[in-house]
Amino acid sequence: ASHQQDMKQVAWIQPYFRGRFLSELTREVIAEVGEIKRKETSPATANRYLATIRAILRRAALDWEWIDKPPVIKLYREAKRRVRYLNATQASILIRELPPHLADMVTFSLATGLRRSNVTKLEWSQVDMQRNVAWIHGDQAKAGKPIHVTLNATAIAVLTRQIGKHPRSVFSYKGKSITQVNTKAWYKALKRAGIEDFRWHDLRHTWASWLTQNGVPLNVIQEMGAWESAEMVRRYAHLAPEQFAQHARVLDGVLNGTNLAQSK
Repeated sequence: ASHQQDMKQVAWIQPYFRGRFLSELTREVIAEVGEIKRKETSPATANRYLATIRAILRRAALDWEWIDKPPVIKLYREAKRRVRYLNATQASILIRELPPHLADMVTFSLATGLRRSNVTKLEWSQVDMQRNVAWIHGDQAKAGKPIHVTLNATAIAVLTRQIGKHPRSVFSYKGKSITQVNTKAWYKALKRAGIEDFRWHDLRHTWASWLTQNGVPLNVIQEMGAWESAEMVRRYAHLAPEQFAQHARVLDGVLNGTNLAQSK
């Protein structure tokens, strides 16, 4: 899934390692290359390059047995990414400012939480409006596993408006499949709506944030959003104080029957 990105990274890495034996690629040598990339960009980007190096050397050791063991590669500490999301009023204003084809795609994204590529590449063969479901094939999903999508009334309404516009693609514009959404129309709509520092992917954060704020458990959101790691979903935990307060109140009943609750 990341083949093009891997090629880009390897092309950048290659001049630093060319002419060396694999056994010469020690943790110190790799750390020096990582530091060059960190100074060029950021710790997060440098970590992506270091992770590629680590994956290649692990395969060289464990699968191909070209080296005895892979070197230990230490990654940089990354700052926690903040969650950027819209409230319902902001989302409504943005949708009104967008041209109809992008407005429908934004609405569908907010209703399903699907990633950009899964929306732009969605085909009618992946939709069953009678059963209110859609599915993303494993080779289309970031985690490599099929995704079941439950279509709510909002998503069904959006899909209904697309019927007859294109024989294969769900979302189209002037008879052609939509492949790009980060267009001038998108950025101009954001500006008119007064929304800053917002990316298309933040629509997915908005979907998850709204679910969390309305009492949907984090483990359910993880399943619906097809996140492999629970860590990815914990970023929304601070948006559900009432859920945690509800569970915390369970202890009131326990402590009220003890001397702890009556002590002064």
